[in-house]
Amino acid sequence: MQIKNIKHIFFDLDHTLWDFDKNSALTFDKIFKIHKVNVNIEDFLNVYEPINLQYWKLYRNDKIEKDNLRYGRLKDSFDALSFMIEDELIHQLSEDYIQHLTTFSHLFEGTIEILDYLRTKYQLHIITNGFEEAQYKKMKSSQITHYFTTITNADVAGVKKPNPIIFDYALKIAKAQPNESLMIGDNLEADIFGALDVGYDAIFFNYRNDVAEAHIKQVNQLLQLKMYL
Repeated sequence: MQIKNIKHIFFDLDHTLWDFDKNSALTFDKIFKIHKVNVNIEDFLNVYEPINLQYWKLYRNDKIEKDNLRYGRLKDSFDALSFMIEDELIHQLSEDYIQHLTTFSHLFEGTIEILDYLRTKYQLHIITNGFEEAQYKKMKSSQITHYFTTITNADVAGVKKPNPIIFDYALKIAKAQPNESLMIGDNLEADIFGALDVGYDAIFFNYRNDVAEAHIKQVNQLLQLKMYL
């Protein structure tokens, strides 16, 4: 079912276009080797990934600060594995993770093809909760910056999705109206419900095959967006 009257498409970045989990795994493998952290990478990622999602939820809801997120997700992961590691090294790993993460550039399958398809019909934009200093580097390293007319991040907006202020801010700098705008993202709370509450339409990028309400438009591969757009 084609969606009518859309002029502006707003994408989330991490877990939607930029393959965060893959790039993150490569980053941990690299920094663990640099610092000779002798932990099984698969065991670490199995505990880290859900812990990281919980920390991002706390951060999104203003329950913790950026530094708490960066340190806490690592500390809790090592604790879950009963792996002994000094606090000083956790802090160093936290810094190195941010530094090296943006050097990897894997995108979800179909990203470039769908952006090439959409750019001829719509203005494309980014709304991300990621840290400003990292998000631009990720987009540059994966060579997708040129597709987007505007980039809104939580640092410049002053709030994080799903706060309506960030969606309104994105509309303002895009010179767009809610009823001609569409949000595409992987997080139901932050991307989909946040956008719908402000008057955007929305499509859930459900690559994890989560359970979603029947009325929510969704795809589990990016190229399936052609069904709607």
